[in-house]
Amino acid sequence: MRFAEHWSHATVVATRDLSSTVREITLKPDLPAANWAPGSHISVAVLIDGQPERRSYSLIPCADGLLRIAVRLADDSRGGSRAMWALQPGGRLEITNPTSLFEIDWSRQHYCLIAGGIGVTPMLGIAAALARKGVGLSMHYAAKSREDAALHDELSALLGDRFTLHASSQGARLNLAATFAALPTDAIAVVCGPLRMLEAAKHAWADAGRLASDLCFETFGSSGRLPTREFRIRIETTGQEILVPRDRSMLDVLNAAGFEVISDCQRGECGVCAIDVARVDGEIDHRDVFFSAEQKQHNGKICPCVSRANGTVTIDTLYRADELPGVAA
Repeated sequence: MRFAEHWSHATVVATRDLSSTVREITLKPDLPAANWAPGSHISVAVLIDGQPERRSYSLIPCADGLLRIAVRLADDSRGGSRAMWALQPGGRLEITNPTSLFEIDWSRQHYCLIAGGIGVTPMLGIAAALARKGVGLSMHYAAKSREDAALHDELSALLGDRFTLHASSQGARLNLAATFAALPTDAIAVVCGPLRMLEAAKHAWADAGRLASDLCFETFGSSGRLPTREFRIRIETTGQEILVPRDRSMLDVLNAAGFEVISDCQRGECGVCAIDVARVDGEIDHRDVFFSAEQKQHNGKICPCVSRANGTVTIDTLYRADELPGVAA
């Protein structure tokens, strides 16, 4: 496992809307949170239609030992954002200890931060840490409009003319190729946003002739190419079919059915939960950032923690009941 996860309780201290679709939620943990790295996130336990689920949210810098997160109310939400938006001050919930999946080399002299939509939330802490170091720094934030750009005022106050908002409603779209071409040769880019932005950033970074290791990124598992809808998985060894509802992950459904798929990050980044795909009757929506574009095209494996499908996906979970002591086939 990449990190140890510890659950504890927290109380909702306050909520406020950062935009019409983004709500800030401030939490007071029962156990004081240790100093956490910029770009860290917490996981939160939520109940969706009576089923326990977990969602991850990046942390925004906050004083007095409090934790601040921002939740986008997604049109294609599987229920997590609606549950979080229903929280009121005084409410109680379970959270994990803060941890970070960003692997940033903090020793460089030039950095470029790229955020898309709600992917801006971890960037405020990263930008503040870099600003304190006095290194070369620029940030680009792609949003639908100025009104939709959560944390815009804080970032603008922090970075001044080093911060650029690209509002698509005003025709100001982010040109990744031009942005990367203008960077010094030793620069690192840190990207957080929807899957399409990450894929575009990876292509533009490679086309610029830069090292893949100098591109750091994080995504959120709800983003994909296809709408979130129910689909079916078929177990190759038995022919058993299992329905994956719109509001549950493939990983959760498989584990609930007794197939014991191991996992770690549950964010589509580590690849621990990846399972073999035998056949696809429909289309897989690969929402992970672990597999390469070529691997996704071949559909040989799927990360069930975040990826979904249209139609039916036949898989081999490698689980064999007849291999367990005392269990008959």
